[in-house]
This record gives sequence, C-alpha cells and structure tokens, in this order.
Amino acid sequence: MTQYRPEIDGLRAIAVGAVILFHAGFGLFSGGYIGVDVFFVISGYLITGILLNDLKKDRFSIWQFYERRARRILPALVFVLVCCLPFAWAWMYPGQLVDFAQAVLAVVFFVSNILFWRQSDYFAPDAENNPLLHTWSLAVEEQFYIFFPILLWLIWRWGGRGLLPTLIVISLASLGLAEVAARVAPGANFYLIPTRAWELLAGSICAVIMMRRPHKPNAILALIGLAMVAISIFVFDDQTPFPSLYAVVPVAGTALIVLFAGQKDPVGRLLCLRGMIGIGLVSYSAYLWHQPLLAFARIRLGDHLPTPLVWGLIAATFVLAYFSWRFVEQPFRAGPASVLKTRRGVFTASGLAMAALIGVGLVGVLGQGMPGRMAPSGQSFATLDIENRLKANRGIGPGCAQGFNSPPENCRMAGDPQVLLWGDSFAMHLGPALKNSPEAAGIVQYTIPVCAPIMDISLVNAKYAQNWARGCIAFNDEVLDWLRATPSVSHVVMSSPLGILRGRILNRQGQITTTGQETLVLEQMRATGRAIRAAGAVPVFVAPPPRTGADLAACGVTQLIFGISQTEDCSFAREDIWEETHEIDALLAQVGPDLQVLSLADLLCKEGRCATLIDGTLLFRDKGHFSNEGAALLGRKRDLLSQIRALE
Repeated sequence: MTQYRPEIDGLRAIAVGAVILFHAGFGLFSGGYIGVDVFFVISGYLITGILLNDLKKDRFSIWQFYERRARRILPALVFVLVCCLPFAWAWMYPGQLVDFAQAVLAVVFFVSNILFWRQSDYFAPDAENNPLLHTWSLAVEEQFYIFFPILLWLIWRWGGRGLLPTLIVISLASLGLAEVAARVAPGANFYLIPTRAWELLAGSICAVIMMRRPHKPNAILALIGLAMVAISIFVFDDQTPFPSLYAVVPVAGTALIVLFAGQKDPVGRLLCLRGMIGIGLVSYSAYLWHQPLLAFARIRLGDHLPTPLVWGLIAATFVLAYFSWRFVEQPFRAGPASVLKTRRGVFTASGLAMAALIGVGLVGVLGQGMPGRMAPSGQSFATLDIENRLKANRGIGPGCAQGFNSPPENCRMAGDPQVLLWGDSFAMHLGPALKNSPEAAGIVQYTIPVCAPIMDISLVNAKYAQNWARGCIAFNDEVLDWLRATPSVSHVVMSSPLGILRGRILNRQGQITTTGQETLVLEQMRATGRAIRAAGAVPVFVAPPPRTGADLAACGVTQLIFGISQTEDCSFAREDIWEETHEIDALLAQVGPDLQVLSLADLLCKEGRCATLIDGTLLFRDKGHFSNEGAALLGRKRDLLSQIRALE
C-alpha cells in the first residue's frame, strides 16, 4: 500500500506541466488548470494510503500526521513567500501591495481560496498578475486534511465497516453540489472545499480499493485514463463550468491511472521515464515557483510577455524547483538527517515562520500598501498616484455600476434627459467621455456589468449563471420601458464587447442556445434598434475600443513605476488588434440601418498605430476599459458626444 510507485511521480509531472503551460498563456493548453484536479486525486490517494497503513498498524497519531504535513508543505512555501517579498515591495503599487499582503496572511492561515473567492475570478485577466493566486489549491487541501483524518479514524474505530460506502456517498454529495453551484455560484464552486472535496475523496476511494486488493495493472484502462486527462487539458477552457460533471473526466481519468497503470504497460513506461519522474519529484516546488515568476515578469514587463521569455521563465521554474527541493524540502523531511529532528522543533519553527509572515502581511495591509515607498523611477508611489489612475470607471458617477432594478436617479446630468447611456461595463466606461464633451447635458446612465444592451437575450457562462441572465433580460426591459416613457431622449448610446457571442444564450422563454449565436445576436440587435427608433430616439452602438488581448494600461504603468521610455509612446500596430475585435466589427457592419455604429478605432488609431497614452494620460485601465481620466480626455479632445449626435 505504501510502496513507492514511480508512475505517480510521472503523473505529477503531467499535472504540474499542464498548470504551468496554462498559466503561461499557451492557448493549446486551455484546460491545463485541470492539473490541480489531478493533484487533488493524487494527494487523496497518497495521504489516505498513509493514514490507512498507520491505522492498520495501530500507530495513528493526528499530531504525527500534522507534523508530516508541516514538513512537507511549509519549508518550500515559506521560502517562496520570502523570496517574493523584495519584488513585491519594489515593484507593486500600493493597491497591489495591499492585495499581496492580504494574500500572504491568507496563505499563512490556509484560507487563500476564501480570499480569492471574495476578491477575484481565477480566469479574469488581472488574476495573471497575482503572484499567490495558485495557493488556493493548497488551502483546499489543508482544509480537507483538518477533518478527513478524524473521519477516517472514527470509521476505523467502528471496525472500518462502511468506509468505502461512506466515502462514495460524501463524494457524490460533493459532486452534486458542484454541479448545482456551477450554475448558481460559480466563484464559490471553483474555490471552496465543499465542491472540491469529492476530487480528493476520489483519490481516497482509490486508496481503499487498493488496500483491499493487490495492484492489478490494466493497460487498456490506464490508457483510457490518460486519454481522459489529455482531452481535458486540450479541450476544456475558461468557459467550461468547473468543477461540475465535466470535472469527472480528468478526475476519473486520474483515478484509472492510479488504479491500473503499471510500470511495464505503455502508460506506465511513459510515466516512468526518468525525466517524468524527475519533474514529478520537484513538482510541488515547481508549482510554488511558476506563478510568482510569471506574475512578477508581467508586472515588470507588461502583460504580453515575449514567447522566448516565457519559455525562459518556465525553465527558471524548474531550476528553482530543483534548488528548493534539494536544499529546502529535503532537509526538513523526517529522518536522522532532518534539520528539525523533533516534532516540537517542527511546530516551533512553523509557528515562528508563520508569525513573521503574519507581521509582514499586517504591515502591508495596515500601512495601506506603503505609498511612501520610492518606485524604481525615483518618485514615490504616492506621487505616481497609480491607484486613482486605474480605479474602476463607473461612468458619470461613482455609484453608477448598478444592480438589477436600480433606478438611475444618481446617474444623470442636470436637465431633461437627452442621451441615454445603456449597456454593460463597456458602455459604463464611456460615461466620463460623454460627461466631459463640450456640450454635455441631460445624460442618463443605465448600465450593469456583463449585460449586453440587447432585448430578450442574455449571456450564460461559467461565471454568470442563469439567474443572472434572467435578471439581465428584466433589466433591459426596464430600460426600454423608461425610454418609451421619456420622449425627450434623442439618442441612445449603447456598447458591449458582445461576449454573448461566445457563451450560452438564454432567451426570454428560458431556453438556452449554444449554436448559431451570431445570427441570433444580430437579429436581436436589429430588433433592439427598431424598438429604440419606435420610441423616438436614434440608436448608436459604440464599438469596443481596439484591443490586443494584453493589458493596455501596463506599458504606461511600467513607464510610471520604472521610469523607462517605451517606443511609439506605448501604442500598438493595427495589425496587432485582437482577432475577436475584428469579428465584432464584422458583426456590427451587418447590423444595417436599424443601428448606427461608431468606431472608436477611428478616434484612437492614426497612421497604423493605436494609442494607449495621449499627452501622458493613461487611456485604459486594463485590457479594454477606458480609465476615468482617459475617457474624460476623449470627451474633451475628441468630443465624443458631438460625433454620436452627428449620426442619424
């Protein structure tokens, strides 16, 4: 049961490789995040095997278990956290440093999954710049191991009867919860232990099965398992509801490999290659190192890292992983050669290290990111004021990112309503541009995130579930009712990145469409335009700004922090515009006379280059949204409102 199986280390290599390549941004590995699920199954299998072996030999000790976990987890984790500190101090502006300090505190208490659930979306663009995002999975494991050993011990004390059925029932309950939560609470579903426990328990079930029968390799079943893992890596993406029944594919595939791979069958021979085993041995350290390296590189050099540099960072990940495995992990393992020979020494050292990190985290949080620090450019972060430059653009007022059914009384300019701003965050960010146009008056904002201004349909994806989509349809009904009751409105300004083209679409009847989205969206946009004209207003759809898929604020922020000069004033070539942007422009070109379309590319792109800075002003705050000051500048210098009113 506790015999070393080199093929498990080879499986670890596949898991860590998939995660690293996914975080490195290689689209081929769009489902590489399932490497974490593979790790969960392996962890459940190995830890349960050790616990069962201890129980069989009547030597189970909860303190010994936690000592082993401390020796295994903490040395490399603390080492990586300490190595991150100087880069965070030097390179992160105050808001980033506060987030980092909070993450350090959360990591120490193994609750970073809860923090990131509350703060961010794992698949969101800004997640790429979070050096500690990957620690959420460590938190899930440690939370699981608070309760699982005790459960196992209790069942064993009762004679061990019902162990396998109990684990299966709990696993099915957790999986069922994940399937439901994927639709109603996708953020909590991804990060939290109740919907992840079944993956660890899948490994536990494998351990119980193998305790009861000898390991019997089966080449065909092992190959099927490997194929299931591979399919998940290459076919799943950030739109796959996860975890859910989809996650059964990589989890069951991993279980098949654990149960049936042997060293002499094809899968076993692949997994037992010397290189695979070597990567597997250092996989924990590699997992710890890869995200900080990639995140700090993006903070320093911008979101779009050159491919050769990315490969260099991956290579550096494994060099550092070997170093920390050899000189940090190994010296703290149990045995006569251990640096810490007693349990008391392990717990004392762990407590001191954690106390020191808690102190560091508190300094960062209570010091509000230490704005008095000097940036590499020689100016203080307080002077650079990056926080305000990048703060969320809510439109004409700070409270205008509304919830469903919220009236826009606080989101309007004085005078009779003349211009309605309607849509999602890409309409929202036009608010300061309209407000700061020379003849601005009577502007009313009706906006809500991730709700395209298209009647009768809405987006359903991995993050925004059906209840959100139904609310969006109702919200758009409310906007149209308001418009029909307000005859003074002459123009309706709409905008959206039309993510609805790439997700599942819910219609008013509650039906979900997954094919033919473009035709459906086009028809409903035309119908929306006709409804606006019937209300006596001119509908104008402002196309999303030209985007590259990279953080368009990063170059300007890098200039501010590091005091370096970038070529072409941080502009980008028209040919670098994201293909998705071209697809949206092509769709808008087909809308016809029902909607007028205004291209922001015509305002921002001159002589084949598209600006992200104008007169030192950051136009963008992320991968596509205008900053408050950037949008205001478009109003003052490009008079966006006049150009909209000129369209009939």
